[in-house]
Amino acid sequence: MRENPPGEERILRAALQRFAVDGLSAPLRRVAEDAGVSAGLIIHHFGSRENLLRLCDERALEVTRREKSTLLTGGSGELLVQLAQAEEYAPLAGYVLRRLQDGGPLAAQLVEDFANATEDYLAEGERAGSISPSRDPRARARVLTEMALGALLLQLPGRGDTLDLAELPAWMRQHTQRMVAPLLELYSIPLLTDRSMLDAYLASDTEENT
Repeated sequence: MRENPPGEERILRAALQRFAVDGLSAPLRRVAEDAGVSAGLIIHHFGSRENLLRLCDERALEVTRREKSTLLTGGSGELLVQLAQAEEYAPLAGYVLRRLQDGGPLAAQLVEDFANATEDYLAEGERAGSISPSRDPRARARVLTEMALGALLLQLPGRGDTLDLAELPAWMRQHTQRMVAPLLELYSIPLLTDRSMLDAYLASDTEENT
Protein backbone atom coordinates (compact mmCIF):
# COMPACT_ATOMS: atom_id res chain seq x y z
CA MET A 1 0.00 0.00 0.00
CA ARG A 2 1.36 3.46 -0.86
CA GLU A 3 2.02 5.81 2.07
CA ASN A 4 0.15 8.68 0.39
CA PRO A 5 -2.41 7.15 -1.97
CA PRO A 6 -4.03 9.38 -4.60
CA GLY A 7 -7.30 11.14 -3.90
CA GLU A 8 -9.52 8.52 -5.51
CA GLU A 9 -8.00 5.75 -3.42
CA ARG A 10 -8.25 7.78 -0.20
CA ILE A 11 -11.92 8.43 -0.94
CA LEU A 12 -12.60 4.76 -1.64
CA ARG A 13 -10.97 3.62 1.59
CA ALA A 14 -12.77 6.33 3.57
CA ALA A 15 -16.09 5.40 1.96
CA LEU A 16 -15.72 1.73 2.89
CA GLN A 17 -15.15 2.68 6.52
CA ARG A 18 -17.80 5.39 6.71
CA PHE A 19 -20.49 3.28 5.05
CA ALA A 20 -19.60 0.44 7.41
CA VAL A 21 -20.03 2.74 10.41
CA ASP A 22 -23.09 4.78 9.43
CA GLY A 23 -24.73 2.70 6.71
CA LEU A 24 -24.96 3.27 2.97
CA SER A 25 -26.85 6.55 3.38
CA ALA A 26 -23.94 8.20 5.24
CA PRO A 27 -23.45 11.80 4.04
CA LEU A 28 -20.78 12.17 1.38
CA ARG A 29 -19.42 15.15 3.29
CA ARG A 30 -18.49 12.75 6.11
CA VAL A 31 -16.69 10.55 3.60
CA ALA A 32 -14.90 13.66 2.31
CA GLU A 33 -13.87 14.68 5.84
CA ASP A 34 -12.51 11.20 6.51
CA ALA A 35 -10.54 11.26 3.25
CA GLY A 36 -9.27 14.79 3.79
CA VAL A 37 -10.82 16.09 0.55
CA SER A 38 -13.73 18.29 -0.46
CA ALA A 39 -17.17 16.82 -1.06
CA GLY A 40 -17.01 18.21 -4.60
CA LEU A 41 -13.94 16.10 -5.30
CA ILE A 42 -15.98 12.94 -4.63
CA ILE A 43 -18.47 13.95 -7.33
CA HIS A 44 -15.61 14.92 -9.61
CA HIS A 45 -13.95 11.51 -9.30
CA PHE A 46 -17.00 9.23 -8.94
CA GLY A 47 -19.95 11.16 -10.39
CA SER A 48 -22.53 10.00 -7.84
CA ARG A 49 -23.11 8.06 -4.64
CA GLU A 50 -24.28 5.10 -6.71
CA ASN A 51 -20.99 4.95 -8.62
CA LEU A 52 -19.03 5.22 -5.38
CA LEU A 53 -21.04 2.37 -3.88
CA ARG A 54 -20.53 0.28 -7.01
CA LEU A 55 -16.76 0.74 -6.72
CA CYS A 56 -16.94 -0.17 -3.03
CA ASP A 57 -18.70 -3.38 -4.07
CA GLU A 58 -15.96 -4.07 -6.61
CA ARG A 59 -13.22 -3.49 -4.02
CA ALA A 60 -14.91 -5.85 -1.54
CA LEU A 61 -15.16 -8.51 -4.23
CA GLU A 62 -11.59 -7.94 -5.44
CA VAL A 63 -10.07 -8.29 -1.97
CA THR A 64 -12.15 -11.34 -1.13
CA ARG A 65 -11.26 -13.09 -4.37
CA ARG A 66 -7.55 -12.33 -3.96
CA GLU A 67 -7.26 -13.37 -0.32
CA LYS A 68 -9.34 -16.54 -0.65
CA SER A 69 -7.46 -17.60 -3.75
CA THR A 70 -4.14 -17.05 -1.97
CA LEU A 71 -5.37 -18.99 1.04
CA LEU A 72 -6.55 -22.02 -0.93
CA THR A 73 -3.37 -22.22 -2.98
CA GLY A 74 -0.95 -21.18 -0.22
CA GLY A 75 -1.75 -23.80 2.40
CA SER A 76 -1.63 -23.64 6.20
CA GLY A 77 1.14 -21.02 6.29
CA GLU A 78 -1.03 -18.55 4.40
CA LEU A 79 -3.94 -19.29 6.76
CA LEU A 80 -1.83 -18.20 9.76
CA VAL A 81 -0.76 -15.01 7.97
CA GLN A 82 -4.35 -14.07 7.17
CA LEU A 83 -5.53 -14.78 10.70
CA ALA A 84 -2.82 -12.46 12.02
CA GLN A 85 -4.13 -9.72 9.72
CA ALA A 86 -7.83 -10.25 10.45
CA GLU A 87 -8.32 -6.69 11.74
CA GLU A 88 -7.38 -5.25 8.36
CA TYR A 89 -10.53 -6.72 6.83
CA ALA A 90 -12.93 -5.34 9.45
CA PRO A 91 -14.03 -2.19 7.54
CA LEU A 92 -14.49 -4.29 4.41
CA ALA A 93 -16.60 -6.84 6.29
CA GLY A 94 -18.60 -4.03 7.86
CA TYR A 95 -19.31 -2.55 4.44
CA VAL A 96 -20.49 -5.90 3.06
CA LEU A 97 -22.79 -6.31 6.05
CA ARG A 98 -24.28 -2.87 5.49
CA ARG A 99 -24.85 -3.71 1.83
CA LEU A 100 -26.65 -6.92 2.82
CA GLN A 101 -28.71 -5.07 5.45
CA ASP A 102 -29.78 -2.55 2.83
CA GLY A 103 -31.18 -5.33 0.64
CA GLY A 104 -32.56 -4.79 -2.83
CA PRO A 105 -31.15 -5.62 -6.27
CA LEU A 106 -27.63 -4.34 -5.51
CA ALA A 107 -27.32 -6.57 -2.45
CA ALA A 108 -28.56 -9.54 -4.47
CA GLN A 109 -26.02 -8.74 -7.19
CA LEU A 110 -23.21 -8.54 -4.64
CA VAL A 111 -24.13 -11.99 -3.31
CA GLU A 112 -24.16 -13.29 -6.88
CA ASP A 113 -20.74 -11.76 -7.52
CA PHE A 114 -19.37 -13.32 -4.34
CA ALA A 115 -20.75 -16.71 -5.38
CA ASN A 116 -19.06 -16.37 -8.77
CA ALA A 117 -15.77 -15.49 -7.09
CA THR A 118 -16.15 -18.41 -4.69
CA GLU A 119 -16.67 -20.81 -7.58
CA ASP A 120 -13.53 -19.45 -9.25
CA TYR A 121 -11.22 -19.75 -6.25
CA LEU A 122 -12.58 -23.19 -5.34
CA ALA A 123 -11.69 -24.29 -8.86
CA GLU A 124 -8.18 -22.91 -8.27
CA GLY A 125 -8.05 -24.91 -5.04
CA GLU A 126 -9.05 -28.05 -6.93
CA ARG A 127 -6.24 -27.50 -9.41
CA ALA A 128 -3.81 -26.92 -6.54
CA GLY A 129 -4.94 -30.14 -4.86
CA SER A 130 -6.26 -28.45 -1.68
CA ILE A 131 -9.99 -28.70 -2.51
CA SER A 132 -11.99 -31.82 -3.36
CA PRO A 133 -13.97 -31.81 -6.62
CA SER A 134 -17.73 -31.27 -6.41
CA ARG A 135 -20.58 -32.90 -8.29
CA ASP A 136 -22.12 -29.41 -8.57
CA PRO A 137 -19.44 -26.70 -8.20
CA ARG A 138 -21.90 -23.84 -8.69
CA ALA A 139 -24.32 -25.04 -6.02
CA ARG A 140 -21.47 -25.66 -3.58
CA ALA A 141 -20.09 -22.17 -4.15
CA ARG A 142 -23.49 -20.55 -3.59
CA VAL A 143 -24.16 -22.45 -0.36
CA LEU A 144 -20.71 -21.60 1.04
CA THR A 145 -21.20 -17.95 0.12
CA GLU A 146 -24.61 -17.72 1.76
CA MET A 147 -23.35 -19.50 4.87
CA ALA A 148 -20.38 -17.16 5.22
CA LEU A 149 -22.35 -13.95 4.65
CA GLY A 150 -25.21 -15.15 6.83
CA ALA A 151 -22.84 -15.90 9.71
CA LEU A 152 -21.35 -12.41 9.47
CA LEU A 153 -24.77 -10.80 9.34
CA LEU A 154 -26.00 -12.69 12.41
CA GLN A 155 -22.97 -11.60 14.44
CA LEU A 156 -22.97 -7.93 13.44
CA PRO A 157 -22.12 -6.07 16.68
CA GLY A 158 -24.08 -2.92 15.91
CA ARG A 159 -27.65 -3.49 14.78
CA GLY A 160 -28.69 0.13 15.16
CA ASP A 161 -27.91 3.14 13.03
CA THR A 162 -24.23 3.27 13.96
CA LEU A 163 -21.53 0.64 14.07
CA ASP A 164 -18.68 1.74 16.36
CA LEU A 165 -15.59 1.86 14.18
CA ALA A 166 -13.39 1.14 17.21
CA GLU A 167 -15.27 -2.14 17.74
CA LEU A 168 -14.73 -3.45 14.23
CA PRO A 169 -11.14 -4.77 14.52
CA ALA A 170 -11.77 -6.57 17.81
CA TRP A 171 -15.09 -7.93 16.55
CA MET A 172 -13.49 -9.19 13.34
CA ARG A 173 -10.81 -11.06 15.26
CA GLN A 174 -13.38 -12.54 17.67
CA HIS A 175 -15.59 -13.60 14.79
CA THR A 176 -12.64 -15.21 13.01
CA GLN A 177 -11.48 -17.03 16.13
CA ARG A 178 -15.00 -18.28 16.81
CA MET A 179 -15.56 -19.58 13.28
CA VAL A 180 -12.25 -20.93 11.97
CA ALA A 181 -11.75 -24.08 14.06
CA PRO A 182 -15.32 -25.42 13.67
CA LEU A 183 -15.31 -24.65 9.94
CA LEU A 184 -11.93 -26.28 9.36
CA GLU A 185 -13.15 -29.34 11.25
CA LEU A 186 -16.36 -29.42 9.22
CA TYR A 187 -14.48 -29.06 5.94
CA SER A 188 -11.63 -31.43 6.86
CA ILE A 189 -13.60 -34.17 8.62
CA PRO A 190 -16.97 -34.98 6.99
CA LEU A 191 -19.93 -34.46 9.32
CA LEU A 192 -21.64 -37.59 8.01
CA THR A 193 -19.81 -40.91 8.20
CA ASP A 194 -21.02 -42.06 4.77
CA ARG A 195 -22.85 -40.70 1.72
CA SER A 196 -26.01 -42.77 2.09
CA MET A 197 -28.19 -39.70 2.77
CA LEU A 198 -26.81 -37.88 -0.28
CA ASP A 199 -27.32 -40.93 -2.49
CA ALA A 200 -30.89 -41.37 -1.22
CA TYR A 201 -31.69 -37.70 -1.86
CA LEU A 202 -30.18 -37.73 -5.35
CA ALA A 203 -32.07 -40.92 -6.20
CA SER A 204 -35.34 -39.43 -4.95
CA ASP A 205 -34.71 -36.19 -6.85
CA THR A 206 -34.00 -38.15 -10.04
CA GLU A 207 -37.23 -40.14 -9.70
CA GLU A 208 -39.29 -36.97 -9.20
CA ASN A 209 -37.89 -35.45 -12.37
CA THR A 210 -38.48 -38.49 -14.61
